[in-house]
Parts: sequence; structure tokens; C-alpha cells
Amino acid sequence: MERENATGIIYTAGAYLLWGILPIYWKFIDEVPALEILAHRVIWSFIFVLIIVVLLKRKILKNFFQVQMSQKKTWLGLFLASLFISINWFTYIYAVNTNHIVEASLGYYINPLIAVLLGVFVLREKVNVLQAISFVIAGIGVIYMTVSVGKLPWISLVLALSFGFYGLSKKLIKVDSILGLLLETLFVLPFALLFLAYLGVNDQHSFSTGSIKNDLFLLGSGIATALPLLWFGIGAQKIPLYMVGFLQYIAPTISLILGVLMYGESFTKDHVVTFACIWIAIALFTISNIRQGIKKRKLSRVA
Repeated sequence: MERENATGIIYTAGAYLLWGILPIYWKFIDEVPALEILAHRVIWSFIFVLIIVVLLKRKILKNFFQVQMSQKKTWLGLFLASLFISINWFTYIYAVNTNHIVEASLGYYINPLIAVLLGVFVLREKVNVLQAISFVIAGIGVIYMTVSVGKLPWISLVLALSFGFYGLSKKLIKVDSILGLLLETLFVLPFALLFLAYLGVNDQHSFSTGSIKNDLFLLGSGIATALPLLWFGIGAQKIPLYMVGFLQYIAPTISLILGVLMYGESFTKDHVVTFACIWIAIALFTISNIRQGIKKRKLSRVA
């Protein structure tokens, strides 16, 4: 059991580490428009994941098409998941390549709280006192940022909401994580191909126009997308949910450090106040999750 937990922590932490340093990857091709990067990310992710599924998960794919694809609920869940993850990917690429990494990291700090709120209002899940307090404190932080800057931190909110709704959509279906990515990218694949064809006809595309660096990084976007998801799928199954919740803050923390120290983004007093509110909220939220996890484990041992 201890060895399995250690393996789960390594894989899960590794996934969040890769997600955390992903801004470095997108920065290498920041001269390519975000929408074009998104189109390539969809296409090459689909191809890379298709190879993995055919080699390793053929039985799961066959079972899915035989059983689940006949259900309207499955189609709806896949469509919504593909829509929200596309919005999330585009917004994140845009944020990185327009020097808004700090704002993007704020979005992923807020995301777990958004996910729980969606669970409360949509799935009628219950929250405890600590969780309720954490939502209020996080809300104060967002309101403070809005008032002090004079505008909503829309990148943070779009990232948090799109990923929150993505997770909610995934609850409509029970699909293996890597198979889910294959089907989600399949839904938007025609649009990505049409968009690149449009760019090609109008001689506006960046791929194969002379920059080998851009070509390689666009081709590699499929691996950059799928690899951390594969690691997460392996690791998350081996460790308790509260541990996954604790480790998920690795990614936005690394992104925040990169944005400020590596790419010179500003981190003002207003940012300090906002992030302090979010970090306090996260601390309370994490303590609550750990308590619940320990309580469930004790009850399961008694049972």
C-alpha cells in the first residue's frame, strides 16, 4: 500500500509539475497566434492519443462504442467537455503569450473552489462550514482585484469556470481519461482542420513556413498535452482524493513563480492582497478536505 501511494504521488506530482512549466513551452512559439496553436494542439493531441489508445486501450475503445455511444447523455457530455476544454486551452495559450501568466495562475488557484460551487448548485452537493468560509474569502479576493484594477480578472475567471464546467461535463460520462481526451479532441477536430485549411488558402499559417522551431513545437503540442494527463490518470487512482487536491496547487504555484521571476510580469500590492485571500481560502479548503478524507478512511476501517 505504501509503495502504491508513493507511486501515485510521483505520477500525480509529475503531472502537475509538467502543467506548471507548460508556459515555457508556449512561450517558445509566442509569435504564433493563439487560435492557430489551439488548432494544432487539437490535431496533434488527437493523433498522439489515437496511437496510444490503439496500442494500449483497444478493448476499452471497442466497449465504449458498443455500449456507451448509444446513449444521448454520453454524446452531450462529450460535446460539452470538448467545448469547455477548447475554451480553456485557448484562454491559457492566449494568457501565456500575452504576458498574463500571473492572472492565469490565479484562475487555477480559484478552480477547485469553482468546482465545488458547481457541485453545490448543479449537483446539490453539500459543503461544510470551513468550505463555505473559504468561498467567501476567495470571493473577497476577486472583488478586491476587480475594484482595485477597475476590471474583472476575466482570464482567471474564464480559466476557472471553463475547467470547472469541463469537470462537470465529465461527470455526465464515465470514460477512461485518455480515451476521453481522444473523443473530446475528435469533436473539435473538423473545426481545427477547417481553420488551418483557411489559413493555408490565405497564406496566413505559421506551420511549414520556414521556422523549424515553430514546426517542432507545434508538432510536439500533442505530447505536451497528453503526457501529463496520462501521468495524472495513473497517479490519481493510487492515492486518496484529498492528496490529489493538495498536489493540484503545484501547477499554479510554478506558473506564478515563472510569470514573476522568469518573464518579469508585475506582482503589485493588489496582487498580494488578492492572492493572500485565495491562499487563505485554499488552506481552509485543503484542511477541510484532509479532515473529510481521514474521517472516511477511519469509517471504512471500522466497516
